[in-house]
Amino acid sequence: MPSVDTKAVEQEIRINARPETVFAFLIEQAKLRRWMSIGGSWDPKPGNPFRLEMTKEDIAVGTFVEVRPPERLVMTWGWDGDDAITKPGSSTLEFTLRPDGAGTLLRLVHRDLPTPESAEQHAKGWEYFLGRLEIAAAGGDPGPDKLQED
Repeated sequence: MPSVDTKAVEQEIRINARPETVFAFLIEQAKLRRWMSIGGSWDPKPGNPFRLEMTKEDIAVGTFVEVRPPERLVMTWGWDGDDAITKPGSSTLEFTLRPDGAGTLLRLVHRDLPTPESAEQHAKGWEYFLGRLEIAAAGGDPGPDKLQED
């Protein structure tokens, strides 16, 4: 169940795939494109910057902080553009993966969001994209990204 406050978004899902498989969908650019992005620059090593094109207009940017396969991925997060409410590097995004039987329990925490509106928008976005990840990592096809159709 999603939890939102002005400081953090917390969401947890169970995925019918092993942690190694799910982690690959977080760090391998080709797999990331199946559920979340249309392109960008993505080399997940601590200290490396990234640019994740969610749509042609919505571009997330930040820096990798911790990459510990298949358990944990931490990065700073923000949006490109002068009018961005969540500035590049201003928030922190954490993915934690735990084995759960034959599957994986994935916990997302997105903290340091600047406003209640930003937290609410990110909660909705993460709920949408984690649903797509759940399908893709389990071997399914999440279908076209409805955000790309707008």
